[in-house]
Amino acid sequence: MESAMRRAGDGAPQQPKLFEDLPEGGRIERVRPVTRAATARVMRPDRAQMEMRAADLESLIAPDHEVRLVWAFVERADLSGLYAKVEAAGEVAGRPGIAPEILLCLWLYGTLQAVGSARALARLAQPHDAYRWICGGVTVKHHALSDFRVEHGAWLDELLARQVASLVNIGAVQLQRLAQDGMRVRASAGAASFRTKPTLQKLLSKARQHVKRLRAELDADPTAQSRRDAASAERAAREREARLERALAMLPELERIERRNGDDEGSARASTSDPDARVMKMADGGYRPAYNVQMASDTASQVVVGVQVINAGSDAGQLAPMLGRLERVHGRRPRAVLADGGFVSLGDVQCLEDKGVAVLMPPPEPRRPKGAAAHAPVRSRYAPLAEDTVQLGRWRRRMGRAVIGAIYKERAATAECVNALARMRGLVRFSVRGLVRVKAAALWYAISMRVLDAMTLQLRQGAA
Repeated sequence: MESAMRRAGDGAPQQPKLFEDLPEGGRIERVRPVTRAATARVMRPDRAQMEMRAADLESLIAPDHEVRLVWAFVERADLSGLYAKVEAAGEVAGRPGIAPEILLCLWLYGTLQAVGSARALARLAQPHDAYRWICGGVTVKHHALSDFRVEHGAWLDELLARQVASLVNIGAVQLQRLAQDGMRVRASAGAASFRTKPTLQKLLSKARQHVKRLRAELDADPTAQSRRDAASAERAAREREARLERALAMLPELERIERRNGDDEGSARASTSDPDARVMKMADGGYRPAYNVQMASDTASQVVVGVQVINAGSDAGQLAPMLGRLERVHGRRPRAVLADGGFVSLGDVQCLEDKGVAVLMPPPEPRRPKGAAAHAPVRSRYAPLAEDTVQLGRWRRRMGRAVIGAIYKERAATAECVNALARMRGLVRFSVRGLVRVKAAALWYAISMRVLDAMTLQLRQGAA
């Protein structure tokens, strides 16, 4: 056979060798079938081409965009208190400040969009059309946003009060029944930051030495850039020193609480990160540093009418302080206050009932006496006790009526809904420290809900 193939190769054309048409390297190239895509004429993206677009910020935002409604809310607010704090005024030298309307609108709109960070807001002010529309070409740094957020807590509290008063005047809020609830929100502190008194004293001594050393380095270094870095480090060290001093000042109060609870002597601890924070039991059953945010809402409209922030893990005893503040601000009392069993305080019930405010709050379950049989009858929780006053007995009997049970359902429909809206907008963990700053941060969420109410009302009026 081989001789026959050689003879054929002498005169006849040679046959192609086996696998001779394979590409080099032994790779097999698949032949793509001819499809419609191979012959169709389409326009493909060319992202390397240059574009020049002429557009003003006003045309980028639709007429019915929610950011316009937020800006309208800001324009109607009385900002004289904020303008009074602007240092650049008249013939005073200095760079012009940022208009309070811009900062206020940025935070309100950002809160509605669940943006709770000053750095995140500053970043969004560059590429996002809505935030660019708010700024209108004004450059806003995160330092200005951060300071504005926490430095105007008293003004924010007054703003919320004025907005509620305006709603009361037009009849949109009746203040007939209020629902109050507490919400535990994580603090900007870790569990490991809680230290005892001896440890805090050692840390404070080291912090003071560190501040002195940084101050000496700052005075000895003539370089401008190095001085800025040293000044930043020295400021951070002074802030830590102040936190440690405040933590030590908190210990006597914490020790009294520990003795009242029967805990061991010297077990009181304060946080080096946030001395005002306290370890509380959270909704998931765990214990973490947190604050207790109290919100009171009108049951008919779900409008938040009052905000308080405490560092106690229990809600007991918080009804009377909230009612007292609302009475001072608005000059009127609600007819009833709805709360869950965690608010039970006989002193609060007595105080509110004396003022003619009906307390709708379930009495505690009676405890079975020691040594009693398991099948022994237990008194009704709605039966007055022998030592009860007239007001306390009236409260217990009221909660046993079926008609009150139907009204009490408004508590969950109001308070739980308000808490859920705050959680959805980022009220999960505070990024600021201290009771004053934390309350200011909580007020932003309450006022943003007020903005949302105004937007809803305007949309309903437009639909009608």
